[in-house]
Amino acid sequence: MNTPAHSGRVAVIVVGMLGLFAGLGARLALLHLGPNDDLQARVLRLHHIERVVLAERGRILDRRGQVLAMDLPVRDVWIDPKAIAEAGHGTFVAAHLSRILEVDEEMVLARMERTHRLHEPIRKRVHNDLAEQVARLKFRGVHFDDTMTRHYVQSGLMCHVLGFVNHEGYGSAGVEQRYHRMLRGIDGLRVSERDGRSHEVYNRRHLDIPPRRGHEVRLTLDQELQYILESELDKGLEEYGGQAAWAIMMRVQTGEILAMASRPAFDLNEFPTSSPEQRRNRAVGYNFEPGSTFKVAVLAAAFNEGMITPDEWIDCERGRWYYRGRPLRDYSPHGVLTVADVLQKSSNIGSAKIALKLPESTLEAYLRDFGFGRVSGIDLPGEETGILNPRSRWSAISVTRIAMGHEVAVTALQLLNAVNAVANQGRLMQPYVVQEVINRHGYAVHRGEPTVVGRPIRPETARLMAGLMVRTTEDGGTGRRARLDGYRVAGKTGTAQKPVPGGYSDRLNIASFVGFLPADNPEISMVVVFDEPLPERTGGAVAAPVFRRIAEQAVRYLGIPRYDEPEATMWARSQP
Repeated sequence: MNTPAHSGRVAVIVVGMLGLFAGLGARLALLHLGPNDDLQARVLRLHHIERVVLAERGRILDRRGQVLAMDLPVRDVWIDPKAIAEAGHGTFVAAHLSRILEVDEEMVLARMERTHRLHEPIRKRVHNDLAEQVARLKFRGVHFDDTMTRHYVQSGLMCHVLGFVNHEGYGSAGVEQRYHRMLRGIDGLRVSERDGRSHEVYNRRHLDIPPRRGHEVRLTLDQELQYILESELDKGLEEYGGQAAWAIMMRVQTGEILAMASRPAFDLNEFPTSSPEQRRNRAVGYNFEPGSTFKVAVLAAAFNEGMITPDEWIDCERGRWYYRGRPLRDYSPHGVLTVADVLQKSSNIGSAKIALKLPESTLEAYLRDFGFGRVSGIDLPGEETGILNPRSRWSAISVTRIAMGHEVAVTALQLLNAVNAVANQGRLMQPYVVQEVINRHGYAVHRGEPTVVGRPIRPETARLMAGLMVRTTEDGGTGRRARLDGYRVAGKTGTAQKPVPGGYSDRLNIASFVGFLPADNPEISMVVVFDEPLPERTGGAVAAPVFRRIAEQAVRYLGIPRYDEPEATMWARSQP
């Protein structure tokens, strides 16, 4: 039986329901017919895709067009933990992902538990063959993003020259760093929409700007010569020991670097596992006292000033001489030697007496003109300046020590470039490693050109020094182990004691040899350096034989004729 109270309650409920439906209707009408700009913007953002399309980085080639570095398409693999949880096969998916992608299964399971997230990375930069294995399993919640990775075709070959690209896409060290802006290209942009399953609706693209591939860089280095250089350095370390070794080969007349190597080295494709010492390019980034190789510059200065002649006699004091109360010794004692023999026998005393014939200001000027104490300007990062103190900081005996390669520090590139000036008729070149940079249309936007940066000595002085340096590799010379059948080799040995607290080590040396060939018509110059070789420690015993082994392979490869063969066209084989 209905009572007035009951009827009232029913009426209230009916009125409330009608009000609710009226409110919902009004809200629906407002949503559909009103402006609702904010809500529409939220919906658009939900379905909007704005994606950067990565540009392909330019390739790096050697001088003959062999590919050294290139971009490869790869995929980043990621998961949607919520979708996998809903499918109920997380353990099964984790087992397969860990097996195929070689990742830790516990890590995959832990990321699957983050069901509040829509995107969890599993492994980046997966090569396409592995990604395809995963894709064929058609797991719900497993997704892929296309990307690029840098690949170095020869792994560790030329690693210090090439450098590498880090995981953020920036060139790090070497050519990759120096020419990063030219290599990197310009990324594209894609603006589109996606459906409820987060898939792109291809016919709803609003903007599609394609990426521009980066420029291609062609080096002056030759892959075959580089292999020879690196192989012989490795053999030398096995044979003579040492903490490190490095070498450079240069084309005499142009300053082009044909090969440059440093040991220890590393695999460019696995650069995160390498140490700073492995990544250090000692050929341009390591200062060391040059020892007797420095005598080339000192004697060249004295000859150029007319202070000495080759047959002038110098008393070498039987291997021990005091100057201003301080002793100076020779590795092997000698009496009276000609200036020519001072260089051949590498007498410290003889070199010191020759240096004293020059005013200090003149000697300093010549050394700076040869490029010591400043960078060469090579197109590689990390070049050191060496150490050549201003004359105002020289002590009373500095001239006699500088004459034998002490109280100064050089890089191997500085030393080679100075000796290369002797080979090149007195012209000091600016060394370079990039032959040209080519854009995506095939046009060169940069060319490396031979550049003369100085003329420290006259051509006749250079020819005289070249002849005297040949005697170093003949019988009786300290560099006779660098002699090469069929070729006249001009060179100089160096054996520098390493500085230690309180003086110099009696056991640890830097052993080096620098030279060029053929001496009568020089084509290539080269420096070889070993750090702390044992038990053999001298440049003549360690670096000179390695120089010879590299040179005898290089002359065959380049087609450089022997002195008893008819002239051939040089570089015919080395041009692309």
